[in-house]
Amino acid sequence: MSGEGARLPRLESAGLDGWMVRLFERIEETNLAWITPLTRRCEAAFGDALVDLVPSYTTLLVVFDPLRLSPEEARRRLLALLGDLAPDEPTEGGEVRELPTWYDESVGPDLARVAEHTGLSVEAVIDCHAGTLYRVFALGFAPGFAFMGLLDERLEVPRLATPRQRVPVNSVAIAGRQTAAYPTVTPGGWNLLGRTSARLFDRDREGFSLLAVGDRVRFVPVDRTAFEAQGGDTTPMEAGR
Repeated sequence: MSGEGARLPRLESAGLDGWMVRLFERIEETNLAWITPLTRRCEAAFGDALVDLVPSYTTLLVVFDPLRLSPEEARRRLLALLGDLAPDEPTEGGEVRELPTWYDESVGPDLARVAEHTGLSVEAVIDCHAGTLYRVFALGFAPGFAFMGLLDERLEVPRLATPRQRVPVNSVAIAGRQTAAYPTVTPGGWNLLGRTSARLFDRDREGFSLLAVGDRVRFVPVDRTAFEAQGGDTTPMEAGR
């Protein structure tokens, strides 16, 4: 992989202290096999001049200290890294995290609508969502918010036309070919299927976030009794809110 301009990969300016490396245009599970080694190589090549690395589905944002490294020198280093970049070998590696999840319309007010949209029963929606092992592709939007995929094509539904002003913490949701669980109370336009009892964001935890890029995640259905025993919040939501 090499080069700039219209072809991929390409470098896009992200200000005086950053370059966005765009490796792909489409979201694919295999993208991570290229983004992960590039992340490692950037850590070694930039050393103390590196400020942050933000991997996503198709890109890697490289933020550096402009007092230690000029944008042009940073660009040259990235081009050199891209010139002989090779993907990681296929692996089932990555931490496997299980998120106990209570799928219920009282906390997942979009369950019935997703079922109607997809032509599946509510039970089939739950089985389909819980039956997939997801990969964490990126963290963003809110602290600890993990973008996971790829969702089974049968469950592909658009975001809500009007986002909710308040999505309860730990809400499990889907949109497009992605799934996620809200680590904090935020606005949100994804379709809510239930709620997890996992502590997704903890200021006292090293790294704060339970999930990291590259992790594999399984949503494990539990009943209300088990959910409450695990400390889950059963406060209901109203449909459409």
